[in-house]
Amino acid sequence: QVQLVESGGGSVQPGGSLRLSCAASGFAYRDVCMGWFRQASGKERERVAAILSSNGATYVVESVKGRFTISQDISRKTVYLQMNSLKPEDTAMYYCATRPRGSNSCFDFKNYNAWGQGTQVTVSS
Repeated sequence: QVQLVESGGGSVQPGGSLRLSCAASGFAYRDVCMGWFRQASGKERERVAAILSSNGATYVVESVKGRFTISQDISRKTVYLQMNSLKPEDTAMYYCATRPRGSNSCFDFKNYNAWGQGTQVTVSS
């Protein structure tokens, strides 16, 4: 059974940092897409970053580029989202998701079919 467990969320002041973790279990952690998404209250879910487990290739959306970094620890089957220079508009529930790599790029952020419960990030002074 696929399971994704996010952690690391919390409340920080603008300009602060957080590192989110997503621990994966129940599937072979090879050649899979791992993605981070977020959803602010009253808004649609949006993509944030993704990584291809087999080669570590990454993609970060423009709105967080230069501030957020996605990485992985294959031995721990864990994906991280390092978030620096946080802004109030980064406030959201952050979700980890996965899908098999398949024939499409991980970075289309489509067809992610297993999701974690989410971890809340609040950026406020």
